[in-house]
Amino acid sequence: MKAEIITIGDEILIGQIVDTNSAWMANILFDHGIEVAQITSITDEKNHIVNAIEDAQTRANLILITGGLGPTKDDITKATLCEYFDDQLEFRQDVFNQVKSLFDSYGVEMPEVNRHQAEVPSECITLMNKKGTAPGMWFRHNEKVIVSMPGVPYEMKYLMEQEVLPRVKSEFDTPELVYKTVLTQGIGESSLMEILAGWETAVLDDDLKLAWLPAAGKVRLRISGKGTSRTALETKIAAYVKQLPALIPEHYVGYETDALEVEIGNLLKKKGWTVSTAESCSGGNIARLLTSIAGSSAYFEGSVVSYSNKVKETILGVSWESIKNHGAVSKQVVEEMVSGVRHKLGTDCAIATSGIAGPDGGTADKPVGTIWIAAATPNGVVSERFQFGTDREKNILRSSQTALHLLQKELLK
Repeated sequence: MKAEIITIGDEILIGQIVDTNSAWMANILFDHGIEVAQITSITDEKNHIVNAIEDAQTRANLILITGGLGPTKDDITKATLCEYFDDQLEFRQDVFNQVKSLFDSYGVEMPEVNRHQAEVPSECITLMNKKGTAPGMWFRHNEKVIVSMPGVPYEMKYLMEQEVLPRVKSEFDTPELVYKTVLTQGIGESSLMEILAGWETAVLDDDLKLAWLPAAGKVRLRISGKGTSRTALETKIAAYVKQLPALIPEHYVGYETDALEVEIGNLLKKKGWTVSTAESCSGGNIARLLTSIAGSSAYFEGSVVSYSNKVKETILGVSWESIKNHGAVSKQVVEEMVSGVRHKLGTDCAIATSGIAGPDGGTADKPVGTIWIAAATPNGVVSERFQFGTDREKNILRSSQTALHLLQKELLK
């Protein structure tokens, strides 16, 4: 079974908003055994909508449309669909009652324009939207299913979970799709492919799919398979995943997660330890990553963004002699930073970074992209020098990921 997603809205095409709906839908569809053939974003214009629907039907059994269902004149999706299916609008009392109850719950009188939200094409099945005023609409056409939903993310998600997916599963036979994602860190995609060449061949020969998903400082490997038995697929994929820690011991992070910060949090909670950060070149990004996880207050105490040498000295206790003799970007300084913040904030563990993010500030012996990272635990302090590229944003991201990975390796000892 194939699906296609069509998002309607000028605000997407001019970059005013980011289309998060398509990514969310594609992910949940895959989890339900439905592959997405194409994702298309189009303008609020009748011919574009019609052409996109016609085109999608050449590839997909299920076409999901979001956007253009509001009560204002620029929302033309419902009228366009009504004309496309040679249908007419009819008033649905149950939809009207739902819309009115929503306004009543807010203590607001319903504007008369919202009465039109209860007018839908007569041939469609209405999907009750308890999160908003625009109902979803389910059409059958040429043995295809076409569904129109609001573009507001929480309304679309409600309709997908409560209305669309249950109907799809009851009307279509869908295969089992299983996947596992493995996170690696500190190695580029090409180098990783060389190490895993034999492993990759074995995976593909077993009729599984392997996707390489690189990002700054990390590469994710996703192994997926399609079939009739979920248990058999899970067993087959798990056998390959279990081989990876031995093949890439220095770069393997974990699986069933996309985030090192999640792994760090789990390890700290398991040990009952706390952590702090002292950040120079990463500018607080490591603290941001750690605190992006719900419940991180159980193990994260705080951070010192010691961008200047003055803060390194006065707050973290880094000696002037170390800065003068070795420079702020050095083994000596970063180790004093990590020990200083650990002592200052009273934590069991700490991370520190000091480097030259760029685009300027480099020297012959310390070019742009030179980063020193230290990690401290009750077992001691470790530090390492890394040489990244010349892109400032990527250097911040890579130093953050590398610092988390360095701490993770220490926590696993």
